[in-house]
Amino acid sequence: MATPAAVYSRARTRLRRAVTGLITAGLVLGISPVRAEITTLAVAANFTGTMARLVPAFEQQTGHQVRVSYGSTGKLYAQIHQGAPFDAFMAADDERPQLLEQHGLAVTGTRLPYAEGRLVLWSRNSHLFIDGISYLQSTPQRLAIGNPKTAPYGIAAMEVLENLGLAETLKPILVSGDSIAQTFQFIATGNAEAGFVALAQVHAWKGAKGSLWQVPATLHQPISQHAILLKRGEENPATRAWLNFLITSKAQAIIREDGYDIPHQPNH
Repeated sequence: MATPAAVYSRARTRLRRAVTGLITAGLVLGISPVRAEITTLAVAANFTGTMARLVPAFEQQTGHQVRVSYGSTGKLYAQIHQGAPFDAFMAADDERPQLLEQHGLAVTGTRLPYAEGRLVLWSRNSHLFIDGISYLQSTPQRLAIGNPKTAPYGIAAMEVLENLGLAETLKPILVSGDSIAQTFQFIATGNAEAGFVALAQVHAWKGAKGSLWQVPATLHQPISQHAILLKRGEENPATRAWLNFLITSKAQAIIREDGYDIPHQPNH
């Protein structure tokens, strides 16, 4: 009969082998031994469709979970100032993340350009226009834009009208959406004949056929979309993993496919 010491030794050996096997299996399956966490993100509304593709890919790859709140960049920025429980902010501009960093609400040195937006003039009516400038000069019935006070795409739209010398002429027929998502809905539902939205929104909506004019980049300032780690998420491994994921080739391929340009990434 085996001694108690021998029995204990054999049991310990079996346990060690079992644990080693589980770890090996986890590595083979791509399962991280780090405990899964949840990150809560504030994301600009124009990026809604792309997030629907990015989040499942991230969760499957890392085991972490993502919760998202969408809205206009300006309103999300105000909510963060008021203490909203977000771990990271994905804005549709570079100004608000920089301001959060300056105000001590974000972690210094974590600003990240993750996408550069493309502005388009779009209508559901496939016979409405081919050339956007000629259409705008013809004085449309109702033209939707994002609110320039809260939506960076709205700022870009106003820059286009100003550079074309049409801002005052078209001011009476402008319909302003609180976010670029609401602006898109105005056009999609027929409440506006046409409007300025993100190319990614048109790509994301299956029924978004119609007239499309991609606005030349020379008519507005670049729509450089930046993300930043907020103080609340500083110690959250899921949040840092998400920001790292955004600059992977896998994520950037999805972002590009959805109608964005990929900005130059600084060294991190």
